[in-house]
Amino acid sequence: MPSKWKLPPEELHKIYVANTDAFYKAAGNNLAPELDEFVKNCALKLWARSGGLTQGHVDAVNQLYSRGRPKPAWLLWELTGAVCRGGSSFLPPLFYWDLTERDARRGTDASRIFIRMLTNILLYLAAVDDDVSYAEAQFITECGDKLTAICDAAGVKKGKPALRATDFVTSNAPGFLEQNPAAGSAAPGQGKPQGENAPEEERAQNKPDTEELLEQLDALVGLESVKKDVKSLVNLVKVRRLREENGLSVPPMSLHLVFMGNPGTGKTTVARLLAGIYHAIGILSKGQLVEVDRSGLVAGFVGQTALKTQEVIQSALGGVLFIDEAYSLASGGENDFGREAIETLLKAMEDHRDDLVVIVAGYDAPMERFLSSNPGLESRFNKYFYFADYKPDELMAIFRLHCEKSQYVLTPESEAAAKALFQEMYDQRDDNFGNGRDVRNCLENAITRHANRVSALEHPSREDLSTLLPEDVCPAGGPPRET
Repeated sequence: MPSKWKLPPEELHKIYVANTDAFYKAAGNNLAPELDEFVKNCALKLWARSGGLTQGHVDAVNQLYSRGRPKPAWLLWELTGAVCRGGSSFLPPLFYWDLTERDARRGTDASRIFIRMLTNILLYLAAVDDDVSYAEAQFITECGDKLTAICDAAGVKKGKPALRATDFVTSNAPGFLEQNPAAGSAAPGQGKPQGENAPEEERAQNKPDTEELLEQLDALVGLESVKKDVKSLVNLVKVRRLREENGLSVPPMSLHLVFMGNPGTGKTTVARLLAGIYHAIGILSKGQLVEVDRSGLVAGFVGQTALKTQEVIQSALGGVLFIDEAYSLASGGENDFGREAIETLLKAMEDHRDDLVVIVAGYDAPMERFLSSNPGLESRFNKYFYFADYKPDELMAIFRLHCEKSQYVLTPESEAAAKALFQEMYDQRDDNFGNGRDVRNCLENAITRHANRVSALEHPSREDLSTLLPEDVCPAGGPPRET
């Protein structure tokens, strides 16, 4: 079994089949239709507590089918709608009551095996986004407790204890599989609890406060004007809250933002930090970032765009909805469905103005045309953050950070080659200049050339394996021009 999420979808299906097959063997009958539907509904309720859905969640729910059953074919917008409609309260299935009564009569424990099976499957599903949150663990524990209570009331014999979901809580990206290589046991206390029941010092560690988030902002390369604008906005919001607490009037204020600039200038990163800052100072209840573009909001048929947009908005409530290349919503003419998405978005911004922040982002000129295309957009988006292209020395600083993270070392000569490369890239940049993305591409190209060079060595040393030479960074013939 892999020691780290993410599991390929086919591997998740194998795990699901292995768990359900073991249960069917113990239960002595085939509950596939009811069981698969029940686990799917549990997944929806679990993800209702996770703070947002991704394509990974769709891939996961489409693997929840027992041996011999048809494979589901969910789409992201369908799954999002189902999660929004399904709520997050757990109800034991009807077939489980029958199962416990039969166990009590026969002296078997299939119903307790079912609890361990369900807990294990739900832990995998919680880790789809590389993280098992405390809220998700609470839901899994709630499922196990309610099912166990039914077993106890029916007099089912004691079996192995259910897994403790809180043992698998993670604070960052590595999934619970790193703590659960056997997928069936864990020592108490392996995980770190989060949320209201966690110790105060651990909550502080898992939920960065405003100062920590601002320090992360300051650590970003460049973006000096953006950093200043963010700090000014935070100070403004803090003072507004203090005035409210002291009974003083506060004028209406929109927290929705426009991010203008070329690709790769850190817009998404800053949006994510802002979501956390808004949460830390009490403006947003959750602080998650939901990132979409036109394809995530606009459907292909009449009437579907509003539903699709509403589902995305529901997943963003309590946090920030970040719409990249937002101008594309208004670029299709009068009959384009993008305008329906805009109207739905404007209504939601009014209905949920106390717990939803929308950030629209894109190139400068197209964004100006987008905002002037609808009076409602102009009135709601009145704060602009401008993300300038990175200068050559800033591109070099980003390159060094990527090298350090990837454990590659630059010689003085390769440093000089990289500086020349980024100077030329900056001098010849056009509307397609990718900024930080182009820096990542340069490193990937350098790593490929380094691998081709080192693979020809008979016994490469550790230094050989980690050192980028000038010909790796910039091949013969001068600095390459990124396309």
